[in-house]
Amino acid sequence: MILPPQKPTRRGELSERQWNRIQPLLPPQTPHTGRSSNDHRPVINGILWVLRTGAPWRDLPSRYGAWSTVSGRFYHWQKIGLWQQLLATLQQQADANGKLNWDIHCVDGSVIRAHQHAAGATRGI
Repeated sequence: MILPPQKPTRRGELSERQWNRIQPLLPPQTPHTGRSSNDHRPVINGILWVLRTGAPWRDLPSRYGAWSTVSGRFYHWQKIGLWQQLLATLQQQADANGKLNWDIHCVDGSVIRAHQHAAGATRGI
């Protein structure tokens, strides 16, 4: 079977395969009321760019849209629990397809670095 040529993506952006997996899990592109929102794909790629680079939202390249739109969508989706829902759904799909081994695939909080001031409270009495 010969696969059709894929649109090249920039490093760190969603591939066609990745986009096709998450697109059905996202909110509708056109809301029930009001104007239609910007395309989700460049917005998610913009979110990934900020998370990957650690740059401020205002430094987001214009190819991803307005920084305020991208950051607003990120924080709104965080507030409504979309990121957790995406993770849970993708994990369920991977588990159902036998692609997830729960014995070795886990998130361990011990590898997350905390700020130096988060080390503990001051000693008292």
